[in-house]
Amino acid sequence: MRQVVLLLVLGLFLFSSCAEELIERPENLIPEYKMVSIIKEMAIVNAAKTTNLGKLRENGIEPTTFVFEKFEIDSAQFVDSDRYYASKPLRYENMYKKVESDLEAQRVQLDTEKKFRDSLSLAKKNKKKMELKEKDSIAAKSGQK
Repeated sequence: MRQVVLLLVLGLFLFSSCAEELIERPENLIPEYKMVSIIKEMAIVNAAKTTNLGKLRENGIEPTTFVFEKFEIDSAQFVDSDRYYASKPLRYENMYKKVESDLEAQRVQLDTEKKFRDSLSLAKKNKKKMELKEKDSIAAKSGQK
């Protein structure tokens, strides 16, 4: 019986402490949907930075500044919002799952578009080959006469 009471008290304590606000909601909190978009964009830009840093520098693009300007926020607002959402682990995890699923959907879409473009390119090459073969066979027939 003591164990049951102890477990109930412990459970209530954990439940009430999880509901506490660890970090106060910032006045300039970025809405969750926008925060997801910002995190997604940062992931894309950082991937570009690792593969095309020279191109970014050539064009005078600083990736983080680019994202902040695109979403009309500043670094302090982002940090405050990120810290606030991070203090709510389940919500934060769901945000990152949304980012991950959005990126995966975008990857699938880009792969599909690439396959389509590749198939069009291949069809054009095959058409040119067929036209050349046809011209060669016509030229060969006229040379035999």
